[in-house]
Amino acid sequence: MVYGGAGAIGSAVARAFGREGARVFLAGRTPDPLDRVAADIRGAGGAAETAVVDALDAAQVDAHADEVVSAAGSLDVSFNLVGHPYKHGTPLVDMDYDDVVAPLMVAVRTTWLTARAAARHMARQGTGAILAFGGHGDPPRDYYIGGTQLAFQAIESLRRQLSAELGRDGVRFVTLQTSGIPESVDDAATREAISKGIEEATLLGRAATLEDVGNAAAFAASDWARTMTGAALNISCGAFVD
Repeated sequence: MVYGGAGAIGSAVARAFGREGARVFLAGRTPDPLDRVAADIRGAGGAAETAVVDALDAAQVDAHADEVVSAAGSLDVSFNLVGHPYKHGTPLVDMDYDDVVAPLMVAVRTTWLTARAAARHMARQGTGAILAFGGHGDPPRDYYIGGTQLAFQAIESLRRQLSAELGRDGVRFVTLQTSGIPESVDDAATREAISKGIEEATLLGRAATLEDVGNAAAFAASDWARTMTGAALNISCGAFVD
């Protein structure tokens, strides 16, 4: 299950899962881009299905998870890649409250709703992996990212708590930690500026690509990562050193 499966990062992850033989269920608000990603996966020999789901709506999320289990027999991986609203470039002290908390509220709601829906099935199965994206270490010092950092930290808190509660049921929760994926930015000028800043902050002198994210997600969801839970998989090219 990939929520936000039509986005740049979501589609990269979905394609990687399809390449590795998963039956991919793409969920999002707009059908046409979902259908295009599904067609790409099928064209490469994979299996993919789509559904229009508002990942902020509890009833829709729960109903769709039930439908997936009914169709596939199990729900093995759930990855929430829903985008969050944001206002960047302004110091927190100069921002309105609503702008600061908007990404936080969306991140908490959608991550919790989709994780809850998946965990209910996974716990009964005795196995499953819940993945999240965007857990960061220290906030950047040279760029104002508003409430985005708060959203990332909230996701990390959910990961820690849910990992502790679900581990005995065989359910894992892992976040992919990046310093940003320039390829996911549509505007060329913004992408170039972000890319330069990210590269200068890394030990490897480069940023992670969409392909890197897909490969890391495929690993985190696989049995090769069966010993990983309550953890952040650091693919920041050394921007964050634990």
